[in-house]
Amino acid sequence: MTTATTRTLISSTQLNRRGGKIAYRIILTLVIVVFTLVFIGPMYFLFADGLKSTGEAIATPPTLYPHHLHPATYRQAFDRMDVARLLWNTLYYAFGALAFQLVFDVAAAYSLSKLRPVLGNVIFFLMLATLMIPATVLVVPQYVTVADLPILHVNLIGTPEAIWLPSVANAFNIFLLKRFFDSIPADYIDAARIDGASRLAILRRIVLPISRPIIGVVSIFGLVAVWKDFLWPLLVEYGYSPTRESLNVGIWQASATTPQDLIIAASAMAAIPTIVFFLIFQRNIMAGLTAGGIRG
Repeated sequence: MTTATTRTLISSTQLNRRGGKIAYRIILTLVIVVFTLVFIGPMYFLFADGLKSTGEAIATPPTLYPHHLHPATYRQAFDRMDVARLLWNTLYYAFGALAFQLVFDVAAAYSLSKLRPVLGNVIFFLMLATLMIPATVLVVPQYVTVADLPILHVNLIGTPEAIWLPSVANAFNIFLLKRFFDSIPADYIDAARIDGASRLAILRRIVLPISRPIIGVVSIFGLVAVWKDFLWPLLVEYGYSPTRESLNVGIWQASATTPQDLIIAASAMAAIPTIVFFLIFQRNIMAGLTAGGIRG
């Protein structure tokens, strides 16, 4: 009888030695501390600088902590920059884009996975090929498209649809959904067909309830993508709809006439929803990304 062994950077023999254990723990601790500082450091300075005075916030070199706390800076930034309106606008754009994504991306992934259309593999390959194209390269074609929508010849510049529609064709989300749909046993689909269920009923009653984890992951990715976007809302909304700026565009617009500490405080408030969102749904993200099969 043979036992399976796991290949690691450090052999079990070396790890069982006293010196090996000490070296392993020291290296592991250093790696954890370094990576924690790299990821947490910028967030710490973002929130700490919002508690500083204007002079201290722009001081060079920067101070490691606020010498004099100014918690009222966050209230001033919230009122002066109308952060509540910017937050509402961004939520409106994010959930509108999410609604379109869930309808069209789920339909595309389901058709490629279960309906097997002619040249479906070619279409899927072309979708994945678009992931190799930098997003900035697509800005001009997307702008030309929304400025004169093909067939309908409608100008969407200055409307929410200009933000919603370009986010629909997300090849990465379609890939994640198709990968999960492929893992659903064909027996479930065949049994539903024998019972007389239509393709749409199979999607609604069988595929979607099973696919809640990956749909949750796609929803999180879709919301965060719109929330953090700056360039595209700037092009299609700034100057056209003065009261409908997104959060990032509104902060950028106010940066020319607003003290630096207020800008930093507003940026910190803009980051809070996504941080909280991730902390709440981090398990769902990992569960959805690692879900590759269904065991019954």
